[in-house]
Amino acid sequence: MAGVLGSLLAASQLVAGSNTVAGATTNPPPVTVPDANDPVEKEYKKLLEDDDDAQAEVDQWIRDNDAAAAKGAGVPSADLRLRIRDRFAPIRQAYEDFLKRHPDHARARIAYGSFLNDVQDEDGAREQWEKALALNPKDPAVYNNLANLYGQIGPVKKAFEYYAKAIELNPQEPLYYHNFGDTVYLFRKDAMEFYGLTEQQVYDKALQLYSKALKLDPRNFPLASDAAQTYYGIKPLRTEDALKAWTNTLALAHDEIEREGVYLHLARIKLAAERFAEARAHLAAVTNDLYDVLKKRLTRNLDEQERKAKETNAPPPVQTREGERPREP
Repeated sequence: MAGVLGSLLAASQLVAGSNTVAGATTNPPPVTVPDANDPVEKEYKKLLEDDDDAQAEVDQWIRDNDAAAAKGAGVPSADLRLRIRDRFAPIRQAYEDFLKRHPDHARARIAYGSFLNDVQDEDGAREQWEKALALNPKDPAVYNNLANLYGQIGPVKKAFEYYAKAIELNPQEPLYYHNFGDTVYLFRKDAMEFYGLTEQQVYDKALQLYSKALKLDPRNFPLASDAAQTYYGIKPLRTEDALKAWTNTLALAHDEIEREGVYLHLARIKLAAERFAEARAHLAAVTNDLYDVLKKRLTRNLDEQERKAKETNAPPPVQTREGERPREP
């Protein structure tokens, strides 16, 4: 259920497609500012604009078709995929043509890698990003993108190395710590082998990475949510630490949807701690239909555990002789 709650809370996913990085750095790599009037730079910017336009149009097609499908209409998935492929075909060709003429344009290779990753051509994305890295081995964003990709397709241990390199090159970028923490958390066995840690120590490592990310980006709700969810795997449950993490996440919620999602998590933690009245109060605050199934499931669990707790704590029955009615306690 943690996974379901996490997805409903829009917990962050690994950002494989990002090649624009926010945040300052104390020791940024040398950057050559391109000449805006350079014909190559103008062509490159036009290429990015066309890519963005195509992505936005396809995103709208998907949303529209999902809405139509919910009403019993919409086009078949195969037809939509064909339409999307045809829309992206000229963008792909434009990148290929540009890079044939400008093979040493590292930023174009990064952008093309992101495009290929978005259309699920992981091998093509890796090739472009590795070529970009060869052209500029001091670009932390490329290490991050490749680490995200290795976290998806393997080898995962290489993802650990590349995240560490991205952080080494830019230790002030919270995204790198966040992605690194996600990967350590998701691939705990690989992390145990790679770092020589126990599973509980791996959870601690993930929490340390999330903590560093939150210090750099303290208002990031998905990041705080990912950090708080880590406590579900720690045995025994660190109840107070988990509640503190979810309380901090609650303070960052942007709307009622996010707040009610956190209430469900708080209810779950307090249910595990047998703080039944508090858990029930959190559930009572959840009113959105989006969470109806999860709320009902938690309510059933709460009712059942509270019933068992009352039976366990009930006074023992009064002993009677055979044939004698039991006396009221």
